[in-house]
Amino acid sequence: MTQKIVRDAVWLDHSLPNPFARTSGGPRIPVSWVVTGLAVSCLIVGVMMRRAGIGIALFNTGFVLSGIALGTLGALRYFSHRPATLSQYRLRDFSEHMFLFVCTSLLGVFATYPAAAATTGFTDPALARIDHALHFDWIAMYRIVLEYPWLRTVSSAAYSMIYASPIILMAAFAWTHRADEAREFLITFWLGAMLTILLFMRLPAEGPLAFLWHGPIPYMPTSALYQEQMIPALRDHSLRAIDMTALRGLVCAPSFHTVSAVLYMNAAWPIARLRWPMIAINFAMLLATPIEGTHYLVDMIVGLFVAVAAIALVKSGLRLLHQYEARTA
Repeated sequence: MTQKIVRDAVWLDHSLPNPFARTSGGPRIPVSWVVTGLAVSCLIVGVMMRRAGIGIALFNTGFVLSGIALGTLGALRYFSHRPATLSQYRLRDFSEHMFLFVCTSLLGVFATYPAAAATTGFTDPALARIDHALHFDWIAMYRIVLEYPWLRTVSSAAYSMIYASPIILMAAFAWTHRADEAREFLITFWLGAMLTILLFMRLPAEGPLAFLWHGPIPYMPTSALYQEQMIPALRDHSLRAIDMTALRGLVCAPSFHTVSAVLYMNAAWPIARLRWPMIAINFAMLLATPIEGTHYLVDMIVGLFVAVAAIALVKSGLRLLHQYEARTA
């Protein structure tokens, strides 16, 4: 069967690598590593939610749709676990990568709710002072968006690419047989999310729209005033259930859109045909982040450092593992 898949790959495209060969110089990354990390994270998030008195609203539209999406991906992975063709091999990898990514993303969002409940105060005055020192004027940028209405549509679409980019990435990983690189990305994304949540607990903020803008709001960005409205409700326990139909971003600093953009671009870099389109898409997302995500510039700078730290830590760990495997081989 293995030989048949390889023959199919060569017949379809002589540039395709052996689907069963390593795609990087590092160690093979078993999927069990990612699954184990998710299982431990699920346990930790469950304990956090229980202590905060927060549950998940069941049997609403969001819950059902999430269940259908995960169930479909899981079924595709299960029924293609013994691929007989190159297409089935790619389908197996894509469904596996996407299933793990969606689980990681949902766990990260869920974790922000009990994390927010454990915070006190807001750090907006300090964040605004840093932006002032950096000569970044959020109000001036917001007024530009108000002056040119077409920017609202463009920036909103660019900001939403945080959802499209991972689908493109996972499809590219599966198409080019980069299972190890996909798993390295998943581990790095998981670590970036964990670091973001830990810093968020030290840097809770309402966001510049709530803190800096006074009076009626002529344009409500994508992130709206969710931090200002929901974090106090989580702290006083008046909000006790996570509605998966309306999952909200509660993290202001660090900017997780910035973390994600850097991780997406880094993961796409080795794939020549995807490199520059992914950079363009995510650069546009970064430009939209201050307004649509209601973020200070310093939020994005901290997000950049979080992404770089996650990439460096994972690569260092894999390098040490590769050296260990080489010594013991």
